[in-house]
Amino acid sequence: MASHSDTLVVFFGATAGANGGKLGSDEREIILLVWQIVDLHEKKVGKLHRCLVKPDTLELTDQCKEETGLTLDDLIKAEPLDKALQQFQQSVSSEVKCLGRSSYTLCVNSPLIIRQTLHPEASKKNLVLPACFFSFVDVTKEFHKCCPNAGPVQKLTLPSMLEYVSLPAESEQLMGVKEVRSMVQLTLCILAEPHNHTFSCVETVKYKFDSGTCKTEPVDSETVIRARGLPWQSSDQDIARFFKGLNIARGGVALCLNAQGRRNGEALVRFINSEHRDLALERHKHHMGSRYIEVYKATGEEFLKIAGGTSNEVAQFLSKENQVIVRMRGLPFTATHQEVLAFLGPESPVTDGAEGLLFVKYPDGRPTGDAFVLFSCEEYAQNALKRHKQILGKRYIELFRSTAAEVQQVLNRYMSTPLISTLPPSPIVPVPVLASPSFLSSASSTRDCVRLRGLPYTAGIEDILEFMGEHTVDIKPHGVHMVLNQQGRPSGDAFIQMKSPDRAFMVSQKCHKKTMKDRYVEVFQCSTEEMSIVLMGGTLNRSGLSPPPCKLPCLSPPTAYAAFPTPPALLSEAALYQPPLLAAPRPHQTTTHSPAHALAYYPPQPHLYMNMNMNYTAYYPSPPVSPSTVSYFAAPPGAVAAAVAAQPHPAAAASPVLPQPGALVRMQGLPYNTGVKDILSFFQGYQVSTSADLEAAMYQLIGVCRDEAITQSLYITHLIM
Repeated sequence: MASHSDTLVVFFGATAGANGGKLGSDEREIILLVWQIVDLHEKKVGKLHRCLVKPDTLELTDQCKEETGLTLDDLIKAEPLDKALQQFQQSVSSEVKCLGRSSYTLCVNSPLIIRQTLHPEASKKNLVLPACFFSFVDVTKEFHKCCPNAGPVQKLTLPSMLEYVSLPAESEQLMGVKEVRSMVQLTLCILAEPHNHTFSCVETVKYKFDSGTCKTEPVDSETVIRARGLPWQSSDQDIARFFKGLNIARGGVALCLNAQGRRNGEALVRFINSEHRDLALERHKHHMGSRYIEVYKATGEEFLKIAGGTSNEVAQFLSKENQVIVRMRGLPFTATHQEVLAFLGPESPVTDGAEGLLFVKYPDGRPTGDAFVLFSCEEYAQNALKRHKQILGKRYIELFRSTAAEVQQVLNRYMSTPLISTLPPSPIVPVPVLASPSFLSSASSTRDCVRLRGLPYTAGIEDILEFMGEHTVDIKPHGVHMVLNQQGRPSGDAFIQMKSPDRAFMVSQKCHKKTMKDRYVEVFQCSTEEMSIVLMGGTLNRSGLSPPPCKLPCLSPPTAYAAFPTPPALLSEAALYQPPLLAAPRPHQTTTHSPAHALAYYPPQPHLYMNMNMNYTAYYPSPPVSPSTVSYFAAPPGAVAAAVAAQPHPAAAASPVLPQPGALVRMQGLPYNTGVKDILSFFQGYQVSTSADLEAAMYQLIGVCRDEAITQSLYITHLIM
């Protein structure tokens, strides 16, 4: 028997598009349902039923017409899906009752008709499915359990299973009827002697997503996917609805946030097993509303990094079961529990009053303006969401549906941020650096890279690899680098490291001006050194290399284009988080420069951003992960040397500098006609770098200031020889 059921209902369905192993992969609607009852006690079968279904979109693919033999004229007269399901339920219930039985279970030859077709379509059409569609048995898996020597379950088909038990193939050619009769034959065969099989492996579909807390236990990477392109306001329930029919693990939806703590349109989803994960991957570019959603593989480590919480405060807040979570953003820093409860009003009572309200704070106790609220039911949460953008104090408050994973992620993000330093203001010298020396070698003149220019802004790693075609095998491991603009959006450029200059030349010749998504893409051969110049704002094309406008030939070559070679050991975590970062000076150098200089590598910090008008690169190890790789380096903290700052000057004031070999001085209020001689005269009595180096630095920074429209202050670097 099938669990405690008396009857099996052998069930089959077809769509207006792909069928068979690709059923449901193209979001086409159901157009055909076929079923027949099997009495498990008497080993008898009932009448075979075939029901046509009218889709909302009257369109059939050529393959569908050929396989089903149906035409649009046949479907126009049919009933819609809700009426067809109602007819199915009434017919089956009546027939089961006539047999004197009390229950029944669906039997299918593949879970696709239930998980990938029926449930997703019913969810989109807001149909409530009968309870019988939330459990079923798979005749293929039952046959494999009964006859394990028949072969791997993935390769079993109805004809091969019939052949294994020496049953004749079904002669009926009508689609649906043939499959149902074949399944009925197999069912009766394995129920009889000598098999005497019992249908016991009942699969279920969850009625609703359980949004509880995710435990920090190891997560199998074969159960995790990354969904990208989600609407920013989508909640975990919306994502669970997109994957309707597949069972998501408890607390298995983790919404990803950007550096500002806002949702970035991505989510990590964990399923109960690898089979459901594989079915989820088949929903790549399926639609949520009017948006298509990209679905990729992800790892358990990535999921735990987002969803795994270690805070006791978070665990206590989320310990209450079956709660709806709402996030509040933009609260006044002085807001109290009572003010927030009064803002939400009596129509949306918070669970346990003030205990159901969690304020997000920095490590020093300062409020961030965010809070999470628990509600005991959906109705209360919806009442609270109606107050979106209403005023509390003098600020409007944003309210969103949230998840347990988002609570953990936001709390972990803010609580791990070091306290802001109280050091005096100092100049920022941002330098674009790449994430890790293991992914990018030292800058050199070897032309083993190519630059792609003019990429579509929607292009991803997969598009680039497809564009490269047969040349993808020549790409170095982790050798694809997407270039982003100041806002972190694609700039249309990418750099690719090839295994050799010959391979790079071949790609530049064969792929130049090939088309990607209706746009032709320019491909240039370049070197790692030239790549660093482009990242600083220069240009690279077939005519040659042009340095950035603010880095004219008067600068000291070639270190003007590379990161200062400060030892990474000088970095401290606290220094990286100082809002006014002090740039580490260059060590003592001779006047002879080597032709190639290595880039400095520093850990990427997502909280820091470029302050000048230049590009930066984002490294993609595998799609769609895109960690920030922009970072800065800072000099180690030390005693403040106030000697220079104490010197009076009628036109400018110098900020304190660090007493080390090489430092920075910030001069504000300089007259616009100030020259190098005036600055050297001002620092008379102190060891300053040569006038040439000072002039180069001055012109460099004047160019940057022009780019940033800064006219009231000027940053000057100097070297102590």
